[in-house]
Amino acid sequence: MNQFFRPMALASALLLNLCTYACAENAADWNQFRGPAGSGVAVEGCVPPIAFEGNKPIWKVPVPAGHSSPIVAGGRIFLTALENGRLLTLAIDRTDGRVLWRREAPAVPLEKTHETSSPAASTPCADAERVYVYFGSFGLICYDRDGNEQWSRKLPTPKSLYGMATSPVAFGDRLFLVLDNDENLPDSKLSQSRVLCISKKNGETEWETQRPLVRSGWSTPVIWQHDGAAELVVLGSGRANGYNAATGAELWHATGFSRETIAMPAFGAGHVYISSSQIGGGADEQIDPAPFWKALLTFDANKDGRIVRSEMTGHFTFPLRPELPPGHPGFGIPLPSDEAKRSSRLDGMFTSIDKDKDGFWTLDEFAAAMSGRQGKPRLLAIRPGARGDAAEGHVAWELNRNIPEIPSPLFYQDKIHLVRNGGITAAVDAKTGSVLFSERLRGGGQYSASPVAANGHIYAVSNQGLLSVMKAGAKFEPVHQTEIGEAVFVTPAFDTDTLYVRSASHLHAFRASK
Repeated sequence: MNQFFRPMALASALLLNLCTYACAENAADWNQFRGPAGSGVAVEGCVPPIAFEGNKPIWKVPVPAGHSSPIVAGGRIFLTALENGRLLTLAIDRTDGRVLWRREAPAVPLEKTHETSSPAASTPCADAERVYVYFGSFGLICYDRDGNEQWSRKLPTPKSLYGMATSPVAFGDRLFLVLDNDENLPDSKLSQSRVLCISKKNGETEWETQRPLVRSGWSTPVIWQHDGAAELVVLGSGRANGYNAATGAELWHATGFSRETIAMPAFGAGHVYISSSQIGGGADEQIDPAPFWKALLTFDANKDGRIVRSEMTGHFTFPLRPELPPGHPGFGIPLPSDEAKRSSRLDGMFTSIDKDKDGFWTLDEFAAAMSGRQGKPRLLAIRPGARGDAAEGHVAWELNRNIPEIPSPLFYQDKIHLVRNGGITAAVDAKTGSVLFSERLRGGGQYSASPVAANGHIYAVSNQGLLSVMKAGAKFEPVHQTEIGEAVFVTPAFDTDTLYVRSASHLHAFRASK
């Protein structure tokens, strides 16, 4: 090589290496639930694979059961789990999947959770030095990146319908944690729900705000920055609230959401977007009863196209999620395990729907019952500056169809991307609320993981483990699908060139080819 060009080449190589390293460090900071700032979007420069020919991850390692999503910080992956009755935090090397350390939380009685959830359901968050984990059964624990405990804080376990699932989020030198609760305040009909602002340094409370009008919920809050201020936006049962992130003062509220709220708010294009399906997972204001009736007819023993009381046996229940099989704990309305109470509840259910009292349920009677379900699905776009009721001048638009039950809305490239049960994906213009498309992915079923985005593509994975990749445009453009091979319930993570998927018993790393 020419001597004149050699120093320039070496300098260029060094600069390239430094830039690559810097990109890796920044891109690796998928440091909380749904990544940077909870956005669900990888930072610019991240290029994970979009095709998975042969379904061969660069590595795949067994991990204990849990429903926390993986996060990535400083070249390490962090997640929580439950094994042999103990709550765990694990650190895994991103390069080869080696478990670098695992730490047990203090032994405590485990909270009761829904059959499809876990006491290890809350996702950790991390900063440049530390990792913060929350367990509903215990409270908060802070580790450094090498697994040395820095502090811990025992917190009372809130009373919840299905167990805790909200995750802590970090902003500046503070953590924010929502502890919504079905337990009432003493001598009151108001709840003990609250939101805590906690010092990262020592775990002490910096402010606490009561939320007496909401009950248990499963949504994670988001920090919405606009006009030089930061708001903590929290979705709870029946309502969303915006709080001053510095002081905890309530700024605004929006009502009309479901009793059971799960999705994390999204933000972009000058708005915050908040969604909840109808209770039980209804995605559209106008419900099509056909798939629900088809699911119900699996109990039609004599195949006459009607349901009689004597056929309401076994796993029978009023279907809420027809894409699930009967017997799945999420298929229908929960019924008492006690046989006498169960029979009484079914008697009442049958009588209430059999309006003409002829001893049969028909499709028309069932459709009427479906249309009478409480509440409606909704996605709100809220402008900055709301005070008091946001409906008074600060709701830019509202959408009442294609609303997911568990997956959060994804703001990306001026569109809201939605993925819901049945494998329906939709894109919505973020400025107007108009639906750009609504299409069905190949392969339906239930979706619990939130969609995520990187390098112009949307990634969505079903509970059955079907991973779909789509171009992030104004029209539906599927790119690739692959089977993970196991059930997937939690949101994937990215770093510079890798997609991480946690399945029921493994962590998979799909890395782009160099």
